[in-house]
Amino acid sequence: MSEDFAELFASYESDSQRKTALQAGDKVSGTVISIGQKSVFVDCGASVDGIVDREELQDESGGLTVTEGDRLELYVVGLADDSIRLSRALAGIGGLSMLEEAHANGVPVEGKVREQIKGGFHVEILKHRAFCPVSQIDARYVENPEDYVGQTLQFRITKLTEGGRNIVVSRRVLLEEEQLQARARFFEGIKDGDIVEGEVTRLAAFGAFVELAPGLDGLVHVSEISWSRIQSPDEVLSVGDRVRVKYLGAAEGKKPGETRISLSIRQAQDDPWKTAADRFKEGDKVTGKVVKLMDFGAFVEIAPGIEGLVHVSEMSYARRVHKPGDMVQAGDMVAAVIKQVDADKQRISLSMRDAEGDPWLAVPEKYRVGQTVQGTVEKRQQFGLFINLEPGVTGLLPQSVMARAENDVKYDKLGPGDTVVVSIESVNARERKISLGTGKKEDVADWKEYKPGSGDGFGSLGEALARAMKKK
Repeated sequence: MSEDFAELFASYESDSQRKTALQAGDKVSGTVISIGQKSVFVDCGASVDGIVDREELQDESGGLTVTEGDRLELYVVGLADDSIRLSRALAGIGGLSMLEEAHANGVPVEGKVREQIKGGFHVEILKHRAFCPVSQIDARYVENPEDYVGQTLQFRITKLTEGGRNIVVSRRVLLEEEQLQARARFFEGIKDGDIVEGEVTRLAAFGAFVELAPGLDGLVHVSEISWSRIQSPDEVLSVGDRVRVKYLGAAEGKKPGETRISLSIRQAQDDPWKTAADRFKEGDKVTGKVVKLMDFGAFVEIAPGIEGLVHVSEMSYARRVHKPGDMVQAGDMVAAVIKQVDADKQRISLSMRDAEGDPWLAVPEKYRVGQTVQGTVEKRQQFGLFINLEPGVTGLLPQSVMARAENDVKYDKLGPGDTVVVSIESVNARERKISLGTGKKEDVADWKEYKPGSGDGFGSLGEALARAMKKK
């Protein structure tokens, strides 16, 4: 029996402490336990029940907006031995005594913003005129003051003099108190590595600010926004977007009491390289966007967060590429073939020239010994002229052959871009070499009639030779 008495005493003492800890103006959370004709009774965790006037919880038509079991956020407006007076906020018609009580106890009052005036707003509270400075209407910078006109909001009376003729109110102090409470709850329940949701509130060149709780923003650096390479946050984000972020930690800011929170959007997502080996195989043909140029090649994004390198030597068969900028620019869409995948080192080798096809594969069929063709001088060296026969296929006309030429062509006068008729002397497709001889312009038409691989081989070639000799 003594143990039961001790438990009851301890319970009573605990309830008393909870009640005495409450003060007018405190915000409490409670559950509706009973609804009477004039009052609604709320369990707010103290030894006595909280009481709210029923009229406060009715809509415009007089219907009750709550039922038993509902949770409510209320303010303490008075304390008695047998009850705690609660209120959502003082509203409606009231006398000066109610305003003075609200001012003294810090109880919020409900007011309607009637109009914008110099320096702030005219706010009507309990049928009394009050002034709210523009800096006190919100916790954030007010860009469009006119947006607040017509709204019914909660305020705290910060000044009441001259018998109620001079009333100043603030909404900002209430918001900042709520923010401090939300901030405390956030830090109590968060740890490094947790994934949380937030709303993008501001974009800057260096990153995006995400609101995690009322008034509590964290920064996602531009490098932590996406697995893809981006230059500016607005490429993938807009103000108002809901995003999942990974909490990386917090540190003290430069200003007293300032806390800087670091966040990551990309770390809240799966690493695309984890599945790269399954998604991409050697020999696959892919399309991607050029995202960066280097002296040695171009990086191409073939999937979000997956980049491959096209070495300068793998850019084209059709032309000599000395630097990547001669072939592509950042933002270009290109086709490529995957040459190698190393997911562990996060490297993929690509080839643009393999995607467009190797012209040398058809060279043995297209160019036969003895054939006469027209080409374009690509460049001159001491040992001869390089003649371009088609994009990606170049042959060498040796200087010694030009010196023995019996035609009227002045080979020493030829320069890059000039056209010249040459004959095919030898073909080595494996080593990508074609040796050329001098030819005559009138022979080109005859040799064009000859189709490699047609007829009986040498017989057809002989007929073509005979026609050429006959013309001579």
